[in-house]
Parts: sequence; structure tokens; C-alpha cells
Amino acid sequence: MPAIVHSLAELQGIRETWRIAGESVALVPTMGSLHDGHKALALEATSHADRCVLSIFVNPLQFGAGEDFEEYPRSLLADEAFLADTLVDLIFAPSVDVMYPEGADSAPSVSAGPLGDTFEGASRPGHFDGVLTVVKRLFDYVSPDMAVFGCKDAQQLFLVRQMVEDHHLTLPILEVETVRDSSGLALSSRNAQLSEIARTQAREIPRALDEASRQLTALDARDCARDILASAPGVSVDYVEVVNPDTFLPLHKDAHAGDARLIVAVTLGGVRLIDNRLLHFGQ
Repeated sequence: MPAIVHSLAELQGIRETWRIAGESVALVPTMGSLHDGHKALALEATSHADRCVLSIFVNPLQFGAGEDFEEYPRSLLADEAFLADTLVDLIFAPSVDVMYPEGADSAPSVSAGPLGDTFEGASRPGHFDGVLTVVKRLFDYVSPDMAVFGCKDAQQLFLVRQMVEDHHLTLPILEVETVRDSSGLALSSRNAQLSEIARTQAREIPRALDEASRQLTALDARDCARDILASAPGVSVDYVEVVNPDTFLPLHKDAHAGDARLIVAVTLGGVRLIDNRLLHFGQ
């Protein structure tokens, strides 16, 4: 069973012990309500480092007005028990006051730049600034030798890598493929908020990704996924786009050859879900 610490002094005391022992440390940032997707992140972390810190913090800075900050599921004891069969050493579960001693509203913000205002950022203004602010602070507090993120949040992963480069951090970012349930739906803490009807309707998301992956061009893949999701009962489409994985900018030409990432965001029964699929076209 991993230990739980809430204070920065406890965290850094343990971290210093590991440093003196010459042990490497991996960080897995989460907002809790853990599922098998998070367990996959922990497995990746513990396979590359001597020690693993998994943070659990519902970050107010990445929630906008009218979003589900207060309703976001919190289950620290259940999360601790869920990690009992893993090699996670430490759960860092700070309060808002510990994470932002100067006050969340006064914390210096890390800007996501123009890309932070697109896709998820366009629908959730300020979201990615909040994400990068807390991730950078976790990096500062934990001083990890590496950090692990999931591919499900593709734009977030891209922006974290960009932040690491912009801040000249010598910190490898390891990525883990999206973990899915038996229907193909990407695991997400928000899935617990889906009604039985909405969960059934959500199966159209992986179906759209699967059908899109069979198309011959990037724009055909985008249009195929859009058509499936736009006609799916109960599904409200926010965006469906195909982007260049190297820039996260939309592709506008059918002639694109190489990798492309199809990204989607929809709402079902008031629950917002995102997903993506890496595609390949041409030689």
C-alpha cells in the first residue's frame, strides 16, 4: 500500500531520502478517481524508475466557469486501495493551500500559448494555462527524473512536452497508450457520471475512430468521424479534427502522407468526453 502525504515538507523529506540513496523518481500526475488507465501510467512509471510518486489533486485552475469542479469525483481512500497491488511508493495529495500557498488566484500562470486557445482550449478558456501551471508546480515540488502522461489527453500531452522544451527542463516525458473498456470506450474518470443510456451512446466514439482509421486520406477520416458522431443519438459534437502530430495544427490537404492524429470532443448527457486516434497515410 503506498503511503499518503499531504504536506510539501513530508513530500520533500521523502524525496531527499531517495536522492541520497541514488534512486530515480517518476511522477504520475492525476486528479484521482483512479481507473485502469491510471494503473497503466503507474506501471510505466515503476518500470522505468526506482520510485514512483502519484499525485492526486483536483486543480481549480483548469476548471472554467460552469464546469464540474465541485462535482468532480474525489475518492482518496478508494484511490489508495486501488493502488495497493502496484509499485507506487507515494501518493502526494495536497490541498489547494499546499499547492498554491500564495492563493490559487495569485499563482503565477504558465501560458500554453496560442495552441492553448484551440480545440479543448477554445471550449474551455484558460484550461491549458491551468494544466501547465499545476504540472510545472508538481515538477518543482517533486523534482522527478521523468513524468508519465496518457495519450488520451493528446493536446495536453503535446503542450506538456512543449512546456518542458520551452523551460529547458531535462525531464523525459513518457507516454502511455489509451486504455479502453471492452466496448472500446476510452477510460476516463468522467465515465462514472454517464447514465446507462449515455454509456451506450458513447460507444459511437470508438466506432467513429475505427471507421475513420479505414479511410484513405486524412480529410476523409475527419469527415467520416464527423458524420458518424453528428448523426449519433444523444451525442453533441464539439469538434472533430485531424492534426499534424508534430505541430497539433489542423491538416487541410488530402495529400498528407505520414502520421496524423484524429481528435474528437463530444458531450453526452451533460458529460464531456474526449478521445483520439493516431492514423497513418501514404508511404
